[in-house]
Amino acid sequence: MSQRQDDRSALLLMDLQADIVDNYANPGFLTRVQEAIDAARRAKLPLIWVVVGFRAGHPEVSSRNQAFSALRGTERLIEGGPQTQIHSALRREPGEVLVTKRRVGAFSGSDLDVVLRSAGIDSLVLAGIATSGVVLSTVRLAADLDYRLTVLKDGCCDPDPEVHRVLTEKVFPRQAAVLTIDEWIASRTAP
Repeated sequence: MSQRQDDRSALLLMDLQADIVDNYANPGFLTRVQEAIDAARRAKLPLIWVVVGFRAGHPEVSSRNQAFSALRGTERLIEGGPQTQIHSALRREPGEVLVTKRRVGAFSGSDLDVVLRSAGIDSLVLAGIATSGVVLSTVRLAADLDYRLTVLKDGCCDPDPEVHRVLTEKVFPRQAAVLTIDEWIASRTAP
């Protein structure tokens, strides 16, 4: 798989933190994601890792935030702590950008858009956990920001398989190409 001359794509790997993967990933998930990572590296596509993390004491978390308010007063998801580290089955290589977000979507409370635009990236390939969380939020905002999108449907998973199916078959195709990892790799090597 070689990078096309006009390719301005990046593989966005979202919330693949040990704590999240161990709670939500299905069998074989990390192996499939690693195949996408390996293919992107062979093609010299940028990999951008996105993790959710907060400062000690969670000052970014409002008591009105239903998703994160339970974290307040705990040591969970503190930046640099063990729960914000990429899962040990995957490895981030030197030079691969790490973006920390403060909300569900990859763009929310992060500098992701600045990183992408500075690198001239206009197309995103998305993988991560959960399909109904970070993937959905990121697809919606990235589409509104005029990024071309591909969702790797077997590079995403959700605690509810039916929600994953509806999103990847009915919702995401309105704003993104939805491919398996094998289809994505094949599409990049086709003449």
